Amino acid sequence: MHDGQIIVTGAQRGIGAAIALELKARGFNVVGTSRSGETAVGRGHTCDVTEEAAIQQTIKAIAAQGPIIGLVNNAGLHATQPAADLSAAAFETIMRTNATSVVVTSREVYPHLKAAGGGMIVNIGSFFDKLGVPENTGYCASKAAVAAITRCLAVEWASDKIRVMNVAPGYIETDLNHDFLAKDKVRAWLSRRIPVGSAGKPEDVARVVAGLFRDDVGFLTGETIYLDGGQGMNH
Repeated sequence: MHDGQIIVTGAQRGIGAAIALELKARGFNVVGTSRSGETAVGRGHTCDVTEEAAIQQTIKAIAAQGPIIGLVNNAGLHATQPAADLSAAAFETIMRTNATSVVVTSREVYPHLKAAGGGMIVNIGSFFDKLGVPENTGYCASKAAVAAITRCLAVEWASDKIRVMNVAPGYIETDLNHDFLAKDKVRAWLSRRIPVGSAGKPEDVARVVAGLFRDDVGFLTGETIYLDGGQGMNH
């Protein structure tokens, strides 16, 4: 068992659950958060990442149970809407959930990582951060912000031995989108667009994240790792 706790937000299902399970399988002490408080592994903490006070209280409660050595900012929201109909409130909800929460949670974890002598933050972005996707203005903007936040925090906190990485998945099959991705028309489209031939699995993302924590490459920080089967570069 590795010393210290790694916090995984949105750890109830999907990619977050897979990450939490993979980290635990590799001997890390994992603490999950979700809106319901239910998580895939271990004890869970109820936390709405759109609420600054809730994040502060949750990190304080986790820190009271032991040192914190890592954070995975996974919790997020994917909402689609034509840009011509996108209200400021809807746009700001996506940004607050996907980007502002990353800043606030990282900020609250920062002093604990520093006190532990360093650590790592892994943000879960998206390959949409570099694409123009119809009806995804808010989501694409929020994930582009995550990549920028990653770079800025990595540079600012490097002297504290805190590394910050961004893992940006492409299409990943989860329980939430399984039926959609299973449609013949969608599968055919994905097989044409994704060079490897199909969508990824949550476990693919989990292995990359866990590998970053396991290998602890001190010279690697601030980068975005795209995990999209080559789709984002496919012309």
